[in-house]
Parts: sequence; C-alpha cells; structure tokens
Amino acid sequence: MTADRRTVLRTAAQLAALAATGGLLTACGTGAHRRADPGALAAHPGTVDPQHTTDPAWNGGEGPASSTPTTPAEPQPTTEPTAEPTAGPTAAAAQASAPPTPPPLPPLAPGTPVEVAYGARTGRNVALTFHGSGDPKLATALLEIAEQRGARLTVMVVGSWLDQQPQMARRILDGGHELGNHTQNHLNISAMTPDQARAEIAQCADRLQRLTGSIGRWFRPSAAQYATPMVREQARAVGYEHVLSFDVDPRDYNDPPAAELQRRVLNAVRGGSVVALHMGHQCTVDALPAILDGLAKAGLKPVTASQLCA
Repeated sequence: MTADRRTVLRTAAQLAALAATGGLLTACGTGAHRRADPGALAAHPGTVDPQHTTDPAWNGGEGPASSTPTTPAEPQPTTEPTAEPTAGPTAAAAQASAPPTPPPLPPLAPGTPVEVAYGARTGRNVALTFHGSGDPKLATALLEIAEQRGARLTVMVVGSWLDQQPQMARRILDGGHELGNHTQNHLNISAMTPDQARAEIAQCADRLQRLTGSIGRWFRPSAAQYATPMVREQARAVGYEHVLSFDVDPRDYNDPPAAELQRRVLNAVRGGSVVALHMGHQCTVDALPAILDGLAKAGLKPVTASQLCA
C-alpha cells in the first residue's frame, strides 16, 4: 500500500470517530458542542457551562482554528434560546422575599386611651385575646374553632415563638384575626431598665414587621396586667401608641378543667370586656366551643381588639 493510500484511510477513520463522538455529546447535552469532560457534561440542561466563558477551547461554539479537514456530515454547533430572566430562580426568589402587605386595620375611636383594658360597656362586642406561644397544633386548633363560629381573635405573640414557628404569623392573619406584640422573651418587663425593655419590645416588633409587613397596633407587657409609665414610654419609642390590657383573667395557664374555665369566663365577661387567654393549653382548646356558645347566648360577639375600639 502506498503512503498516500495509508494517509487517506487514516484521515477517513479519524473523521468517522469525530462524527460519532459529536453525535453522542449532542444527545446527552443541549444540542450545542460541549467538552467531553465531567464538568462540562454535569452542567444543567439548558444552561451554558461557565467554563466556556474562559476556556480557550470554547469560542462561542466555533472551537479553535484547526488544520483538520471537515466534511458536510460533521455536526454543526447550534444556539439554544436563552430563558427569560423573569422565569429563572432569581426572579422567583425575589418574589418570595418581597415584603408582605399587612391587612388594613379599622381606625380607632376618638379618645381611645393609651392603655385599653376594656371597650364600650354599652356595646355587645368583646375581645378574646391570646398569649401567642406554645404548641402550634393547639394554636391552630383554637384558630379553627373560632373561624368555624365566625369569631375573631387577637393574638399577642411572643417573639421567640415566632422564631420557632414563623408560619403562625401569616396563619393568624389569614384567618381574619389580629396580631400584637407581647415582647421577645416574655420576661418581667416592669423590672427591666428602659434600654432592656425597649429591646424586648423592638425585637418582637422586628419579627412582626418581617413576617407580616407591620409591627401591629397593640403592645401588651409581659408578666404584668398593666404597663408602667417607663414601659409605656419604651413602647411608644418603638412605635406603639396603645397598650392592650384586660379586665377578665380566667387563669387558664393553671390548666383548670374545661368546664371550670368556661364558668370563669362567662361569669366575668360583659359588653366591652377584654379576656386574657393562652394558646398553649389544651384546656383552653377544650373550653373554647362552650365559651363561644355562651357568648352567643348572652348576645355578645367576639371581635378583634381594633374592632372593639373602633
């Protein structure tokens, strides 16, 4: 065999091998030429391998200049359409991180005091307020019972609870209820320095703002029925013009039997009352249906604290 004949056969074999390799990479990749190394083959379909932007072997799909002859049968590079930026993960993440829109609150009646312990006694509305902490299953059960009967609650949340159960903030608002601030750690705020008290209020406010788009209207002091002048001043500095106290305390935190808790609430409540209850207690869940039935028989309607004072 002559040297020219051997060269022709060798060149033909090389071309066949190149064509076969190009077809395999096109089937596994995106339709454009890709390098046959693990990094290139692991790139997500529909994207451009970032190595291509700096690798001299990648030249917009054209490859480096070569003296190797080509034939019309060799696969040619193609260009895939680029996805619109709004459809990518970055846009979805930006949408998910957008601040939520807080629900509108009714304006309070003129002359609403700085600290509210009860509403108009001549009205038929009452406010059932709940200390927001504890088992989220119990909290959800309370919300569902109230919603089934058309009652609206006011939940004074503890900030550390929102750290553990952030989904509860939107769950409460989505049910038509109201959220307020009950400090970050539920310590004795009356015994703190002004700076410590402000930090306790501000930390919970920050969590409410981030999760709901609002710090809420109401602040309630922890470990106290009424706010001291110092606590009211620190609450005002954070952005709370009103403190929400209460006039009915059935002490459900002592876990009385459900029938006893029902009796305590219904014997003490009257028009305008603000009742202090707690979410983390099974007795409260068990007693709530009978409490709501008893309020309805007495012609009293459970509304949010803002509705009570509107």
